[in-house]
Amino acid sequence: MRTSESVRVDVSLFPFFAPCNKMRFKDRRLLSIKSPEDMLRILEEKGNPESSYKKGVTIHVYNKMQQNYSFVLEEDPGKGFPPDFTPFYTPRQLLEAGVYEGRMFNDMILQYPMEWFMTALKKGKLSPQGANPMINRFKVKSRLSLQEWMDSGWVQNPDHIVSSRYPILSSPQNPDRRGWAEWYFNFYLGRRIPDLDAVQIARWKAFARHAGQIRANCRKGDVTCRPVQRQALLQWAHDPMI
Repeated sequence: MRTSESVRVDVSLFPFFAPCNKMRFKDRRLLSIKSPEDMLRILEEKGNPESSYKKGVTIHVYNKMQQNYSFVLEEDPGKGFPPDFTPFYTPRQLLEAGVYEGRMFNDMILQYPMEWFMTALKKGKLSPQGANPMINRFKVKSRLSLQEWMDSGWVQNPDHIVSSRYPILSSPQNPDRRGWAEWYFNFYLGRRIPDLDAVQIARWKAFARHAGQIRANCRKGDVTCRPVQRQALLQWAHDPMI
């Protein structure tokens, strides 16, 4: 018996040895999550590892707000960013820091890599039972309601209100029902919609004005100064610790 060489096994002869590469995006439990424990149970049973997300993979969206939309990844996650788009945080880092009152992405845990949510769950940064500003990094509320977004035409809306500055946001060309943050999560994942991407990157750049206001009005190092603006910067993937 030869022991100096590794033994190779043709796993195709044993289907039960073959790795499972089929990604799972749909689970009716996503529509009625009530607790972090519910989220953890779904992730442990069906969560898709980050290694499954690659260029060419089709993502099927299934959540409370959207169930008949899919897109193909045109880049690997975190790759292929234009040089003028340099977000300070990844989606995973945002969730772990404490954003969106712990509420926004909880029914989308099968759409994105499970690693994005696991540490946030362990840190108590996700709150499917209800929006909780105390979960935010700066423990303040710092976002408008979905109704206010629709009234401004920043997302598609039943009243067909059109954004005066960025009409694409309220058009069918914008599939992201949860605003800039959802766009960023999808862009980071590898989706590309050139016209929409250009607008959302322009909005990200413009949001940096809040950093200028903090620098002008706060002592350097005093992160208790202007917490609402700091939380907003964080939620737009800018550095709030300036």
